[in-house]
Amino acid sequence: MSLLTETRLHCQRLGIVPPRPAPPAPPTRRAALPALAPGALPGIGHAAALLRDPLGFLGSLPRHGGVVRIRLGPRTVCVVTDARLVHTLLVALAHDCPRGAVQDTLKTAFGDGLLMSEGQAHRDRRRVVQPAFAQDRMAGYLEVMHRVTEERAGRWRPGQVLDVAKEMNHLALEIVTRSLFGARLSEDATVDFHRALPDLVKGQIVQSLYPHPSLGRLPLPVNRRFEAAVRVLNRVVDQAVNGRGPGTEEERGTLPALLRAAVDPATGKPLTEDDVRSEAITMFGAGTETVSTTLTWLLDELLRHPEVEARMLAELDEHLPAGTVPTPEALARLTYTRSVTQEVVRLHAPNAFLMRTATVPVDLGPYRIPAGTELLYSLTALHRDPDRYPDPLAFRPERWQEGGGGRTSFLPFGAGKHKCVGEAFAWAELTVAAAAILRRWRPQALPSSRAREVVWTTVQAQGLKVRLTPREGSAPPARCPASGVPAARSTLDPPLTAAPRPQPPRVTGELCEAARRHTDWAVRGGLLAPDDVPGYQAYALHELIGHAFPRARGEDLNLLMDVLGWFTILDDRFDGPPGRRAAEARALVEPLVTALHGPSRGAPEDSRLAAAWRELWRRQSATASPAWRARAAREWQACLDTFPAEAEHRAGGTVPSLGLAETIRLRRHGSCLYPFMNILERVHGTDAPAAFHADPALHRLRANTADAATLINDLYSLEREERQGEAAFNTVHTVQRALGCTRRRAVRAVRARVARLCEESEALRAELLRRHPGERWYLDGTRELVEGARIWSSTSRRYR
Repeated sequence: MSLLTETRLHCQRLGIVPPRPAPPAPPTRRAALPALAPGALPGIGHAAALLRDPLGFLGSLPRHGGVVRIRLGPRTVCVVTDARLVHTLLVALAHDCPRGAVQDTLKTAFGDGLLMSEGQAHRDRRRVVQPAFAQDRMAGYLEVMHRVTEERAGRWRPGQVLDVAKEMNHLALEIVTRSLFGARLSEDATVDFHRALPDLVKGQIVQSLYPHPSLGRLPLPVNRRFEAAVRVLNRVVDQAVNGRGPGTEEERGTLPALLRAAVDPATGKPLTEDDVRSEAITMFGAGTETVSTTLTWLLDELLRHPEVEARMLAELDEHLPAGTVPTPEALARLTYTRSVTQEVVRLHAPNAFLMRTATVPVDLGPYRIPAGTELLYSLTALHRDPDRYPDPLAFRPERWQEGGGGRTSFLPFGAGKHKCVGEAFAWAELTVAAAAILRRWRPQALPSSRAREVVWTTVQAQGLKVRLTPREGSAPPARCPASGVPAARSTLDPPLTAAPRPQPPRVTGELCEAARRHTDWAVRGGLLAPDDVPGYQAYALHELIGHAFPRARGEDLNLLMDVLGWFTILDDRFDGPPGRRAAEARALVEPLVTALHGPSRGAPEDSRLAAAWRELWRRQSATASPAWRARAAREWQACLDTFPAEAEHRAGGTVPSLGLAETIRLRRHGSCLYPFMNILERVHGTDAPAAFHADPALHRLRANTADAATLINDLYSLEREERQGEAAFNTVHTVQRALGCTRRRAVRAVRARVARLCEESEALRAELLRRHPGERWYLDGTRELVEGARIWSSTSRRYR
């Protein structure tokens, strides 16, 4: 210590020199009252908007702040829209902000059990219930889940039409009853429970919005139905709690036995029968409706994404062979299946909104929340936040292999002290039930009967009906030399013997207008005769563009329609004589290739096709950079050159000797996917950087994109081409010849190859995104091209 410092300290001790003052504290910013959302109506506030479109209204609030005030009649409610603040609310502020009005309504039905209790009572009850979901019990639960699902699915019949939401509700109820209660419900009780659930959830939301609790006691129809639903729930629970299976309760190790053997930590006395019933009702209410809804959405998403189902089944074949009882260790190996279920739960969070009430003034981030304020948050809105989950409405299981949205952004089972005690049970139930169903049956959606969102306090899935077709075999598939991966079970096996699976396209007025304008253009240019128009319009090419280029607008949309339509008409021309006569094929293609490299005169062989192509090439390249023009010309020429090459093989009789590599090369370039990937840059408004185009990973991704879309097209066009006798260049037939296998096995091999290509493509996108973070638009566009091809191929009348 220096002499100066010693002297100063000595003087301070003697009081001669005052101590050096501490630095002033930084000014604190006072917490602000959340802003009021716009659009409140006199008297009713925002209630009409919330009831009319709950998810749309709640999803619109984040732009106004992390916490936003809304008015529901005379009440003011704060909506928490920021995921981090919701996590804070559930964890750090759990004591000061107990459950709110929505949950309070359910005390009539659920009593004061784990779901409804707060504070010390909740902690005591959680300690009592927690052992029922201990890890050492999970193996027994998995066995029951598997057996129940196998039994129920075994009662279904080929050709049967299944109301999926109803059947999944019955299945989830039976799983809970038999695994946790060791009991069996009568079919009448099961049906009554299913019918009562809508009235229970509707009554819950309506009563929670009443301006005064006394309105819940009025003899209004919604109140009477709610009370009747509560009576049904109690009757079903009584049957389960008091049901008797073989042996004593203690031997069966059921939840009622566990509860009756427990001691209430607060009183030191055994739980009463009312306590047992309260917990039983909680398990029925929380463990049935949300799980059954999620199972319904899971099946609906797999119908929309057969490549995901194929990959799921391939993983099940590897780690959970058919007929084996699932174990916790086996489930832990199903990493892709877990990603699928996580994505279903993210996109279709069962809880539309939940509430808390601030019992004291609290600070929530930069916001001051007065005592008595009701706080509302929507898991569905949080899980669809585009800042946390890019392209939030897209079903992308791969996002969970890329890290998901973060611990505080994915809260399907809550957080903190109120986090669902049965989380592991629910994840296992989803996986085991889906595996048992998909192994036995191949559901096929009926036209116009897809799942739709019906929002109360939960986001229910209603309307999905499927026709059941048995899935062949249950043994693990043989490894296929064609793809190098296990041949996954196909969702279309053979691909088009079943009705296609409708998927609503991005149909807008602009898209439909582009389709009408394109048809006029094709007729005016002589590409179509008026009599050809109805059959051509049945192809619904605008739906393919709507799915594959969801951001295309204006002239870009018109160009895409005209290019795709022109190429389709050209492709159809080769179903006739030019497809079998090499000289005619060359005469048709040469003027098209010539147009790519400079001005050319009309082509007498087919002047209308050539004239239309010269116009299209000018529209594509008029404002393009030299690099884009050169690349696009090169790839269009590779595409067009495949037509005479295929004609020469047919004319020379060399098709049977073609190997798989040569077939894939021809199909890859003949599909026009490369040129359409170039048009992604036109739609975006700028070229991707040269360094991005030079990256070898992008070259592999583009090849994968072209191959995946082409193979999907081959699967759906197979029967049409066979009817025409022109299936020579369909990859399914090439695989069948190369392996000397059945058509069915070849279909499975191609299906598995598509799944593998999609998997590899996601890994390539992640790699490219790390090196080229600004080119996400291009990477997403390649995914949308494949998805558009899948959806359109499965529904278009071109192949039917």
